[in-house]
Amino acid sequence: RGGEVEPGLSRFPAPGCGIQHPESALAPGRRAAAGPEEGARRRSAMESLPEAVLIRILASIPAVDLVLACRLVCCQWKNLVDGAALWILKCQQEGLTGTESEENAENWQNFYFLSKKRRNLIKNPCGEEDLQHWGDVHNGGDGWKIEELPGDFGKEFPSEGVHKYFVTSYEWCRKSQVIDLRAEGYWEELMDTTQPKIVVKDWYAGRSDAGCLYELYVKLLSENEDVLAEYKTETIAIPQDNDANWTEISHTFSNYGPGVRFICFEHGGQDTLFWKGWYGVRVTNSSVTVEP
Repeated sequence: RGGEVEPGLSRFPAPGCGIQHPESALAPGRRAAAGPEEGARRRSAMESLPEAVLIRILASIPAVDLVLACRLVCCQWKNLVDGAALWILKCQQEGLTGTESEENAENWQNFYFLSKKRRNLIKNPCGEEDLQHWGDVHNGGDGWKIEELPGDFGKEFPSEGVHKYFVTSYEWCRKSQVIDLRAEGYWEELMDTTQPKIVVKDWYAGRSDAGCLYELYVKLLSENEDVLAEYKTETIAIPQDNDANWTEISHTFSNYGPGVRFICFEHGGQDTLFWKGWYGVRVTNSSVTVEP
């Protein structure tokens, strides 16, 4: 398996992987019938193509069709689809080369699919949809609140595109998301054999006039939600009269072993002055990515 295929997919591309013969342009009912001699001639023509030319032809075919259909045509095509040259060319054609990950690529087919899938798996990371997609929400004190950047006694976020943040109250607030890797398109064989790096990031800040606490806890879970790997920060204390700058925290999971099916991301905090309202830690732009 190596394609972008959802579990249960049963409709395969038509034989020939989308390559049409001249007769395909004929009107319905007028398509020329290929006899044994004609079929043999076509096969001979394809087999006589230089490998570099055949790779360029195959590189124009969608990746899923290459894996599910073209790979089954003959031994020569199977070897090309399983080899590196075809996928290196596809990566070059689609602008997926020139990255640090490329230098360490061992399986170019996996590199291609992981690069195409790469995105933030956290939904609503900046509070644009209130608390939608966040579960196990614990609203200590006055609970979570979403505010516009920079907020009172705060600083602007260091990159464009982030306009809001979540803020905690005078008792502990926490929230979490559980990411289903199969539902996101990361099939079992890929996770178990390739074990791609899983990069977790979060941003936090305090108000300059109030102290606060922050924690991040991320778990890699099995099918039965057993913890296979985890990362938990110490409780980070931000003092009163701080500079209110945003701080990024990051962790990379690697060599975590087979069986990972879910990722649980949880963060939270509170203020240290117990002031009514929303003077606790601020969080935004959380992310979980599966890297090529």
